[in-house]
Amino acid sequence: MARQLRCTGTDSKVDGCPALHTDVQSGEIVVQGTPVTDPADLAQLQHFGPDEAAVVVPRELLVNWGPKEMERVPELVDRDTFRRLFETFEHTAWRLETRRGYASDRQDPDYQAFLDTGTSTCDPDEPWFINIRRQTEAGKRVGRVRIADKAPTTEQLFLLDYARHNAAVGEDIRYLWREDADRAGLPAEDFWIFDSRLVALLHFDNDDNLLNIELITEPAEVVRCCIARDAAMHNAVPYEQFAAQVPQAD
Repeated sequence: MARQLRCTGTDSKVDGCPALHTDVQSGEIVVQGTPVTDPADLAQLQHFGPDEAAVVVPRELLVNWGPKEMERVPELVDRDTFRRLFETFEHTAWRLETRRGYASDRQDPDYQAFLDTGTSTCDPDEPWFINIRRQTEAGKRVGRVRIADKAPTTEQLFLLDYARHNAAVGEDIRYLWREDADRAGLPAEDFWIFDSRLVALLHFDNDDNLLNIELITEPAEVVRCCIARDAAMHNAVPYEQFAAQVPQAD
């Protein structure tokens, strides 16, 4: 069975090598680099087995991207702490949304209105809208890229219709088909990035309920999420343009 590998990072300036990958299941690290083939070099390696290979990588690759601990201990925060991040960020708050639905949306009266009428309602005086309007009017940027399926789920159609309410308070809402997201190598994760230095990774159960929120400041993990953000933004389109491609949203 093939490994499920996730690119941890690279210090390559041109050709993509060297790099580190992580085996998602086992946590093992796969090192990608230039192979050592000179017999004189190989003869100097200690504990080198006949079925093993050696590669050369720069020291900075391991320093910048190597795991900092044997087993990661998540830093979990409560909902109030998470909400305060949207009041205290300095420059940017950005989200990647990858799920086919969210239990919180299905419990929202605005979702029921969408099911009944085909259009979503909202209260502009909700705390979320008040805060985001305040942040964007202060010059800060708030945005997200949402991944949608072909054909979109009902929950995705609701969020596509609801995007106009988010945009009205200054959010930059963009969309990407899932097949295009897969080609771009985007992770199947939901997270917020604050000021390109802090990641809030959202963990869900199989019923789309938010289980917990993990804060990450480890530089390699933050950079990995920022790389995903750049790829998502490069490939995504504004929600209005995307909606024109989705007949079900009409």
